[in-house]
Amino acid sequence: MKKFIAILVVTIFTSSIQAQVIKGLINKVTNKDKNAKSGLSTEEVVQGLKEALTVGAEKSANQLSNVDGFFKNEAIKILLPPEAKKVQDALSKIPGGSKYVEDAILSMNRAAEDAAKSAAPIFINAIKNMSFADAWEILKGSDSAATKYLKQQTSKPLTDAFRPIIDKSLAKVNATQHWNTVFSTYNKFSFKKINPDLASYVTEKALEGIFYQLAQEELKIRKDPIAQTTNLLKKVFGGK
Repeated sequence: MKKFIAILVVTIFTSSIQAQVIKGLINKVTNKDKNAKSGLSTEEVVQGLKEALTVGAEKSANQLSNVDGFFKNEAIKILLPPEAKKVQDALSKIPGGSKYVEDAILSMNRAAEDAAKSAAPIFINAIKNMSFADAWEILKGSDSAATKYLKQQTSKPLTDAFRPIIDKSLAKVNATQHWNTVFSTYNKFSFKKINPDLASYVTEKALEGIFYQLAQEELKIRKDPIAQTTNLLKKVFGGK
């Protein structure tokens, strides 16, 4: 049974791991009976997955909660919503208008960075409560299976946690004032008035950003054994 589980782990990750890593995994499975230390139980495989997700969740939250975690990451940087693009274009033609937009964008990203600090405990709680069946399906799933599962399980609690933090953060850095300045200035020159919900928009984009980053961490663990940082992760996913 143990030999079958180890072979299954190799099969799951064959498409993503470099050739020399695959060879190492195969050798590890082949020699399992000769070296009991390399054997894997079903429980160890599932625990290894949970540990991997915990590591990925903590790294994602820590990285994004740093100063410029959102603002200087072009993949997730929060910009004005699409419907406000015309506002940005119009203000760029007004003296000092571009500065209003820049201040608003910086403030939105700072709010998302503040909120990201609360993400790790929510992710970890969902991981701890993950059933054996869910963990096994994730292990056998696509490169983003764990991220999809956590998105389903944590979107609501993350939204509930993020929204008040973002509200407070936007007020702290005068984002609401910047936002109001942008749109009040634009509205002076437009017959069609715009007044989007800033906090709701930033909360939505912050969630998108943290799930994007979590997916990157999941991919690293699946593809690169060097990214494994604990003995259990090396035992379950390692091969070199």
